Amino acid sequence: MNDGWLASARRLDSPNFDARPEGATLDVVVLHHISLPAGQFGGDAVERLFTNRIAPDEPLLGELASLRVSAHFFLRRSGEIIQFVNVHDRAWHAGTSAWRGRERVNDFSIGIEIEGDNATTFSDLQYASLNQLLATLNSAFSVNVLTTHSEIAFGRKIDPGSKFDFSQISQGYLI
Repeated sequence: MNDGWLASARRLDSPNFDARPEGATLDVVVLHHISLPAGQFGGDAVERLFTNRIAPDEPLLGELASLRVSAHFFLRRSGEIIQFVNVHDRAWHAGTSAWRGRERVNDFSIGIEIEGDNATTFSDLQYASLNQLLATLNSAFSVNVLTTHSEIAFGRKIDPGSKFDFSQISQGYLI
């Protein structure tokens, strides 16, 4: 993983990233949830969103066509991990954000999108993959702080939401 790519993940390069600021230290993982269209799982819409392949006239999704967003990782309900951005680069997942007095959370974080929403329980396979990924990130980069999109964008975001069970996270992470 020192090259920034997780060997066990399916790689799908996103153009939506840039260089982290010089001297930035990776020290936070930010958890998100996503489903596209809302409440639907298993399709390729998230992959298309993160790779700028949604058409402006596409039903249910066209309004997202102009967005330029990404995450480092996407965890499918099946447990599959897709990586869009090298962890050494800055993915565009947090937007306007702050964590413990530090602004621009994208600068120092790794973004993990989990396929889900605020109405559906996450799968055991997702928690297993998430724990494996977190262990790898901690081993490679000493990243052991976990936060949520709702925490860093308070009042603007709700994910990963009330259905996310933090008791499923392996010990060793500061939440």
